[in-house]
Amino acid sequence: MSDRIYNFNPGPAALPLPALEKAQKELLNYMGTGMSMMETSHRSKEFDEVLNECKSLLTSLMKIPENYQVLFLQGGASLQFAMIPMNFLEDGKSADYINTGSWSAKAIKEAKLISKVNIAATSENDDFRLIPKQEDIQFDPAACYAHITSNNTIKGTQWPAFPDTGNVPLIVDMSSDILCREVDVKQFGLIYAGAQKNLGGSGVTLVIIRNDLLEKQARELPTMLRYTTYSEKNSLYNTPPSFAIYIVKLCMEWVRDQGGVTAIQKFNEEKGRLLYGMMEKYPEFYRGTVEPGSRSLMNVTMRLPSEDLEKQFISEAKEAGFHGLKGHRSVGGIRVSMYNAISVKAIQDLCGFMETFQKKNS
Repeated sequence: MSDRIYNFNPGPAALPLPALEKAQKELLNYMGTGMSMMETSHRSKEFDEVLNECKSLLTSLMKIPENYQVLFLQGGASLQFAMIPMNFLEDGKSADYINTGSWSAKAIKEAKLISKVNIAATSENDDFRLIPKQEDIQFDPAACYAHITSNNTIKGTQWPAFPDTGNVPLIVDMSSDILCREVDVKQFGLIYAGAQKNLGGSGVTLVIIRNDLLEKQARELPTMLRYTTYSEKNSLYNTPPSFAIYIVKLCMEWVRDQGGVTAIQKFNEEKGRLLYGMMEKYPEFYRGTVEPGSRSLMNVTMRLPSEDLEKQFISEAKEAGFHGLKGHRSVGGIRVSMYNAISVKAIQDLCGFMETFQKKNS
């Protein structure tokens, strides 16, 4: 479509065009019902099929084992920051957290309201430019769980491999890089992800939880703050974000049609080679802010020689059709968020713009 821009917004972010087109086609009359999915009862046969197909697609794409539950909640990752310690952090005991940036810090803040937190490792002294190595992490073998954030959208770091926590359940916030690469779900006790990056639109949160954790609720909680409420009712205890779940289903169909997560990972690695290669070609002009071994494939951060040049870059890029490249307000600079729906061609074209801009302003 000629009027579509290159959308590098960090979230809500670009969605696959085929998914949007199908949603547009079905918007007023879903499957001959004469209603939009937004108008369809969450107790209807039609929505039941959407929900279960969405779960089936996720299970297939991520190779989720049978001893895990796929749940759909609301409240984003921010609610998960609190729900996780509420459900699993026992009074008088502690949980391990690794601090790799702003979202990790928010999760730590919420957990400290419930009980003790052990900071097993942090890269704060390195301005969050890197991911801690396994040998630098001090896990507590008696911890209730260990928590990490797999990708740092603000600073541009990503775990290249996940840490070994022994017998302690590993919980991961994958909001910004779920489905960007193949992962072994069996490594984790719980995976959670806000949808508005790689899964779909905003308004729904995916939780993948191992059955044994469901049985370890640490305290009595209000109904809507218990994971068992959602697992026992197939995420239908109350009215779910039905249209958001429908969009997730369409996006998962797109991932399947691309060749699954294996193919998506290859696309993302190619995008990374292109963009980081351009930065390495002009390292004094496009200065990366992350140690090479910790670079993210989802959020690439850089600084230019001056803030004035950064403002000019953002302005001229927008005029050329490249939107959403301004760095997070807390750090400034340039940020290229290239989630799954961003094509290789989009990065090729952006690199062409970067080369022209560098030559014009050096």
